[in-house]
Amino acid sequence: MGEVAVTAGVLYVIVLLRAGGTFAVGWLTGAGARRSRFAARISSAKFLRAERAIQRWGAPVVAVSFLTIGFQTAANFLAGSMRMPLPRYLPALFLGGAAWAMIYATAGLGVLAVVGRLFAERPALGASAGAVLLLAMCGAVVHRRRRRAPASGDSVAEEG
Repeated sequence: MGEVAVTAGVLYVIVLLRAGGTFAVGWLTGAGARRSRFAARISSAKFLRAERAIQRWGAPVVAVSFLTIGFQTAANFLAGSMRMPLPRYLPALFLGGAAWAMIYATAGLGVLAVVGRLFAERPALGASAGAVLLLAMCGAVVHRRRRRAPASGDSVAEEG
């Protein structure tokens, strides 16, 4: 258990620095980021979704964002650019960061240990599992991109 506590502590410091830094960059750039060459990135669907959620729900969105993949950075940056007051932001950062660190220190390291043992004891099975995971991730990315792509007016003829 001592190893998990140390790992969680290190991960907690890392997430506080990273997310807090992202918030600070958002705070410092403020509205200027919306007029810069990065405006297209800030106007992406992910950022707009995060901004709407923060406007509606506030700091709890920032805390919950640590349990997601890809939404966390947008939520912290936008909370900064929207000038969320520090007394509201910091508790969300501390709670969300703690949850993130504990999840990665326990489940994340547990998965890595299992995969490491699998590769050590049965390399062919480990390589196969790795290939399946990689294909599943690629398939998820392709599916997500196709779903978000704007529908064109051209229809593809169905093959009979």
